[in-house]
Amino acid sequence: MDIAAVIGSSWICALALCAVLGDAFLPFIPSGTLVILAVLKTSQIDGAPVLLGLGVALASFLGDLLLLRLARRGAPSVQRRLEHRPKLAASVARVQQALNERTTGAAAAMVVVARFVPAGRTVLDLAIGHSPGHPHRFLRWSAVAALVWAAYIVTLGWLNSHWFDTAWLSLAVSCTAATAVSTAIARIVRRNRRLAAL
Repeated sequence: MDIAAVIGSSWICALALCAVLGDAFLPFIPSGTLVILAVLKTSQIDGAPVLLGLGVALASFLGDLLLLRLARRGAPSVQRRLEHRPKLAASVARVQQALNERTTGAAAAMVVVARFVPAGRTVLDLAIGHSPGHPHRFLRWSAVAALVWAAYIVTLGWLNSHWFDTAWLSLAVSCTAATAVSTAIARIVRRNRRLAAL
């Protein structure tokens, strides 16, 4: 066994998990890219993609839980962020209203879809955190969304690692595909929002 390769893979996996945890707070972190890179580094190790996927799902859920708790407790850093970013505050208010108006199934779908929209996870966590009532129902949906996103991003990296001979090409195709999916979903969400406003 190549010890250097194992250590290198461990570091990139740890970095990817930290990025997934942190991008609830800082959505500009390229967590998807780092997860794909971790998949490419470990794709030849038996069982590694499954373990990585479970780790990604757990890190994603914990990130939601941490931001949600901070928002519910009125953490000064969260309040300052909303006060200094009117667009973010408006998005949070819009999501709160949408969640209140939707049926349980539609709200659950909204939580899952938000995971694929750039900064959607952050806005959703803040909206739930500032909403009255207990977020237990949201946490169940968040766990499902975390599993769905983890399965999607890990599978994307794993498939491309087997379709292409070179790691850089696999990484490029995976990241391009992930970006295209996120962009398409964001456009659909914006279009539906405009139609609902008419």
